[in-house]
Amino acid sequence: MKADPKMERLAREALAAWDLVPAELDLVSVSENFVYRVASADGERFALRVHRPGYHTLAELESETQWTRALEQAGIGAPLAIPARNGRHYVEAGPAGCGEARFVGLTRWLEGTPLHEMGSAAEDAGAESYRQLGALMAAMHDQAVAWQPPTGFTRHALDADGLMGDAPFWGRFWDLPRLSSAQRTLLDEARQALHRSFTAYGKSRAYSMIHADLHAANVLVVEGRPCAIDFDDAGLGWHVYDLAVALFDELDKPSYEATRDALVAGYRSRRAFPDEDLERLPDFLLARTLALVGWLHARPEVPLHAVLPQAIELACERATAWMDGGARR
Repeated sequence: MKADPKMERLAREALAAWDLVPAELDLVSVSENFVYRVASADGERFALRVHRPGYHTLAELESETQWTRALEQAGIGAPLAIPARNGRHYVEAGPAGCGEARFVGLTRWLEGTPLHEMGSAAEDAGAESYRQLGALMAAMHDQAVAWQPPTGFTRHALDADGLMGDAPFWGRFWDLPRLSSAQRTLLDEARQALHRSFTAYGKSRAYSMIHADLHAANVLVVEGRPCAIDFDDAGLGWHVYDLAVALFDELDKPSYEATRDALVAGYRSRRAFPDEDLERLPDFLLARTLALVGWLHARPEVPLHAVLPQAIELACERATAWMDGGARR
């Protein structure tokens, strides 16, 4: 991963707000944010996130911190935000040659093994990992349904409009310059059909705060306990979407059914998941596929942007199969 000297300088300057002079500062991820592992002189380790400009307001970021703190208080592993010297959890830094100013936050570093490094569901260890992931999701949904957010809490909604509306949260994936006319028509028709399906599904149940990016790389197993990280996409949404995200990368693998069954079994060990909700899974898997196209297009700076052409082909293949398979109208 290529370091960005300007961004690293911004990160070091921002750390002064926590009175922290790093002994080590290592870039570990470039995706929605620039994420650095920070080691202090006394050996403590932290995660510093330099947020993408314009993705979230300060109020939305503070709301994310309120939810992760509530999850920890409920016994669910999540990153703990550390207040800066001024008592806020985020500071504004830049531009220092980095374009727009960015919000920067600091959390405790969670040391664990990423779930995606623990084998496939075809293996006993892999199946157990996905059962743990399902149980973790169910616990998070239990907490979210029962939780009363504090006054001023605000996050985006991944509802019918947020996922498949005219201005969806991750961008107009059906309206990209690189799409052919046929591709544009296909993806727009699938989008509209999904929008109708989600509108009919409604928000009366299985809808609350969700992580919205709880794939295997965003779960760390810490001393046998699965912990969720990377809450950038967390918002109000359907519980089924969380399951679709976890299964997205497994969909075309021979072990998909075993993975799905392990995930659902783990979920049901903690919380009810009716078959009629499970039947919605193909809809949300397609929604994730389409949304990824918009996400990749809007982020040319991230390494994953290089797979945008393949993502478009995959989206068209899955949209065609879904429409031909009797999509909900």
